[in-house]
Amino acid sequence: MTFRQFAFNNVIRNKRLYAAYFLSSLFTVMVFFTFSIFANHPALSGNEMNGSVAKGMNISAGIIYVFSFFFILYSMSSFLQSRKREFGLLMIQGMSMKQIRLMVFLENMLIGFFATLGGIFLGVVFAKGILLIAENVLIIESALPFYFPTQAIIMTFVSFIVLFFLISLFVTYVLRSKKLIELIKGNKISKGEPKANLFLTLLAVLLLGIGYTTALLAKGTMVVAVMLPVIIVVIIGTYLLFTQLSVYIIGKLRKKESIFWFKTNMLLFSDLAFRMKDNARTFFMVAMVSTVAFSAIGTLFGFQSFLTSGIKDVNATTFSYKSSEKETEKQDVEFINQTLKEEKITADSEHMEMHYYEIADDSRLITKESDFNAFASLINEKQVEVKDGQVIIVKYEGPNFGQKSHLPEESIPLDSGVTLKPNEETVISSRALPVNDSYYIVSDSDYEKLSEPIQNQSFYAWQVTGGESGIMAASEKLYNHIERYKIMSVEYEIYEIMKFYGPILFVGLFIGIVFFVSAGSFLYFRLYMDLDEDKQKFLSISKMGLTVKELKKVLNRQTAILFFAPIIVALVHGAVALTALSHLFFYSLFKESVMVLGVFLLIQIIYFFIVRHFYTKQIKNVL
Repeated sequence: MTFRQFAFNNVIRNKRLYAAYFLSSLFTVMVFFTFSIFANHPALSGNEMNGSVAKGMNISAGIIYVFSFFFILYSMSSFLQSRKREFGLLMIQGMSMKQIRLMVFLENMLIGFFATLGGIFLGVVFAKGILLIAENVLIIESALPFYFPTQAIIMTFVSFIVLFFLISLFVTYVLRSKKLIELIKGNKISKGEPKANLFLTLLAVLLLGIGYTTALLAKGTMVVAVMLPVIIVVIIGTYLLFTQLSVYIIGKLRKKESIFWFKTNMLLFSDLAFRMKDNARTFFMVAMVSTVAFSAIGTLFGFQSFLTSGIKDVNATTFSYKSSEKETEKQDVEFINQTLKEEKITADSEHMEMHYYEIADDSRLITKESDFNAFASLINEKQVEVKDGQVIIVKYEGPNFGQKSHLPEESIPLDSGVTLKPNEETVISSRALPVNDSYYIVSDSDYEKLSEPIQNQSFYAWQVTGGESGIMAASEKLYNHIERYKIMSVEYEIYEIMKFYGPILFVGLFIGIVFFVSAGSFLYFRLYMDLDEDKQKFLSISKMGLTVKELKKVLNRQTAILFFAPIIVALVHGAVALTALSHLFFYSLFKESVMVLGVFLLIQIIYFFIVRHFYTKQIKNVL
């Protein structure tokens, strides 16, 4: 057997641990390759808009590449930790440290080579499907047909072979400092039971408390001002949470006999106490990486919702037209009606004159009951009844960017000498008129007694009842013929926003998924590093009377703590971060936060059940 064959067989013998490393590396290569396919696609190199999409894809590929270096480096370090004893035995058999380093180098290059080829192969296989998804998410006008990505293949292959080569060199260099006695004893060398420092434990609680409180209390631009200090404080607090506070809590639970001596808790807490020092670093890394994934994707979805909901909240009708220019108004309205007819769109329409009056040095819209009810009926809203001498206030509830929307309290003078006074009891909410402020409704009779308005504006609205498929085509014609500030098509405006925002959302989603998958891989490596030790431990305990049911219970709790301790911390971090973001824009992101965090938690639960099944099966096989 040659030395190369020996290295190859080592990979095969450790296939359980290497499988996660291989698949995670393969997934990372595939994502990088996917971005390269987009960045080099012929359809994205034409106009300026598509060029910016390609540029964004290249930047994202660079971020993934840098992150891949540290991820693969950590993964390889996990292998070395679990194979200390194997290296020691090889040295006793006569293998030199130089040969061990060469063996590790060949193993890593072997896995890297096949992971790179596998990632490229899967990327090519699923390229067409990914391109079809991208067409819809990115909202690119031109199609993204399949092409053979020669440039992307070369770039990906060279980039990752170089990356695996550098990591292999670095890892083999680190092996120099290992002593034979340390390698032989491997994980049996006792690191001592970690003890919590009371000062650092309290500091962890204090830092997290300060970070959370500051993030939640900050409003508007203050959110940006406190962002960096809060991030630093929370990172330090999280590290102390896992290295000190968790150890302190476990120590306190061990001292409570009612808990520690209850059934199999002694096994669970004893094991956690001795492993916490090793697990703390992994927990911290997983919590931080997961927080980045949660926050990035939650922010992107939240910002998308913020942009689109502002348009929907103010504009309730499909099309609307405002103009103060009487000379072009008639031609514009005729063109709109003609365009709807050409596109076979049927719609109900209404028209009114919007009059603004000077009231207490402020310009305020006052509309009459019949006009308001006509537009309320157009969008199927409840109509109002206004008595003579009464004033109804329509409260503005759209985006206000933190500015308090005060209800108008000014009285309305009539030509007859009567003054109409607003009443807080007659305040309603309505989307009937697209006005960015609160306004008044008065009776038709009182409306005729108002003084001369300071501003007049014609307002038309169309609510589509049939032929919805032609809305986008009609919108394009209208926006090309009429000044943009006069015409409004809700669907077209949202389309334009998403056309710009789609690439950002697509990129962020991919990067967030890469981070989350990597976090899950970190947990997998940490769990399986201790598999051989767990086999020996539970084999010994089973001889003392541990039943299979009790074994599964201990393993369930142990695995659950490993998987969900950092994820729960990350979910709390993410929830606080998204709440702070909602304070920045003064827009609730509760629905988006629950959706994003819920999906990630569901994925983690599924991943937990899969890993737990195979891990428990490995332990049970030795009993």
